[in-house]
Parts: sequence; structure tokens; C-alpha cells
Amino acid sequence: MSISALHVTKMYGEQKALDDVSFTINKGEITGFLGPNGAGKSTMMRILTTYLAPDAGETQVNDHNTVTEKFAVQKSIGYLPENNPLYYDMYVREYLKFNAQIYKTPKERIEEVIGLTGLAPEAHKKIGQLSKGYKQRVGLASALLHDPDVLILDEPTTGLDPNQLMDIRKLIKDIGSTKTVLLSTHIMQEVEAICDRVIIISKGRIVADKNLRELQEKQEQTLIVEFDYRVEEVALERLPHLLKMTSIAGFVYELTFDTQRDMRPAVFDFAHDNGLKILQLNKKNTSLEALFLELTTG
Repeated sequence: MSISALHVTKMYGEQKALDDVSFTINKGEITGFLGPNGAGKSTMMRILTTYLAPDAGETQVNDHNTVTEKFAVQKSIGYLPENNPLYYDMYVREYLKFNAQIYKTPKERIEEVIGLTGLAPEAHKKIGQLSKGYKQRVGLASALLHDPDVLILDEPTTGLDPNQLMDIRKLIKDIGSTKTVLLSTHIMQEVEAICDRVIIISKGRIVADKNLRELQEKQEQTLIVEFDYRVEEVALERLPHLLKMTSIAGFVYELTFDTQRDMRPAVFDFAHDNGLKILQLNKKNTSLEALFLELTTG
């Protein structure tokens, strides 16, 4: 396995940041580490990257203990912390060359990671001149310089605009095809877009560990539909597989079905048969959100 945590506990004074946390991540998995702010995600990341030591339990990366074999762990990890630390007065290539010297990485690798992370158009600029998205690419390039087996990414898309968000998500997905990735986030859409598996942590404890595909296969299907006229609820209740119907506002309804079969054609047929026009029809994925809220609130 690439990452292992066994009965890990971490205290900050009287506060228990991690409480008997255990999980394993196998080679080649992209795993989302999901939880509300203060749940213990960053603390777990810092332990796995040797910045902190657990008060109890054991963590390993590539079969190396994070306390007794720090250097071996650091060589096998690429880490992008939440606050991406960069030297803004350095040029992109200059910064990567500086880090390559620390890692004792061949110079040829610099151009490889520039190409891999799509930095070539901006590689001649100072880091301080780059957009937030390209700064994140520089951080990823630096994390990949020594060709690590494991990538640990802490909130890698914080503050990005929608276009930058899509670019970084695709980049992480591509990188994850050959490496093990642990991705910390509190954004559920991030997990759905990138990950194979989700681990949910709340108040320092693991409350869920799910294969994302299995979770998606089991989820209910929810449609948001707006008609051009009010519809009697008794008529909507005749829709096949309808589990729940909620009138949101005006002529807008939220319809939940207990099937994975696409029910949009059935809603179109319903509108046609009842002389209605559909002004909007959107599919809503609520399963992961519902699970998250159920496990991390109250």
C-alpha cells in the first residue's frame, strides 16, 4: 500500500485534532479527504508529510514510517500545502531549478514538469506575475520534480476561478493515472470530479470511507424542472419511480426518483401529455452532499 494510518491520535493542548484515525490507500488511487473546516484534514496531511508526529498510532508512506524514516518518506512524497509557498521574485524556471538542486534532480526534469503541468506559456515570467491558476501549476510542478510515487494535495483549488478550476482538476486527474494522490478538500464537487474514493472526517474521526463509483451507483436521482404552468401534485405523483416531490417556487419542482435510469425523458413525456412546456430541466446530484451533511452535522 502507498499510505497507511493506524490508530492515529493527535492533540493540540486539550483539543483532540485526530481521534484514533485508521485508513489505507493503495497505489494508483485518487482519494478525496473530505471534511468541514477544523475536522483534522490538514493535521493528517502534516503527519503524513513528516511535519508533525502523531501522539499515538503509526503512519507509513511507501512502507516507510513517517517518524523514524522521515527522509525516505520525504523522497517519496510530492506535497502541495494549502498556502502554496512560492518565491514571487523568482522566475518560474529559476524557482524550479532551485528546487531541483535541493532534490538533486537532473536539469532535464525541469522541462519535463513544465510540459506536464502546462507551464510553458508562462515559464519566462516571474512567479509574482502569474495568475492564481498558474501559481498552483508552479506548486504542482515543484511537487513533481523528484518524480514521487505519492502526491499529497491540501486544498489545491482554493481561490481559483471556474476556468482555472477545470484546468487544475484535469491536471490532477491526469497525474493521478500514474501516481497515488491524497486530495484534501471541503468541496464535494472536487471529489466527484477527480477522485475514485472518498474518506470523510468529522471532529477528528473517520465517519465514512466509500468507493465513489459505488456511492454514485446507489444514489437517488433528483431533477429540478420548471413548467410554464402550475401542475397538480397528484398528477406529478403518477411519474414512475417518483420518491419525493417538492414545490420550490412558482412553477419549479424538485423531483426525486429511486432509480438511476435517466428520468428526463419521462418528465418530457409527462409535460407533452399534459399540454405543458418545460422552461428548465436540470439533473441534481445530491447523494454525496446528503451523506456529508448527515455525517458531519448535529
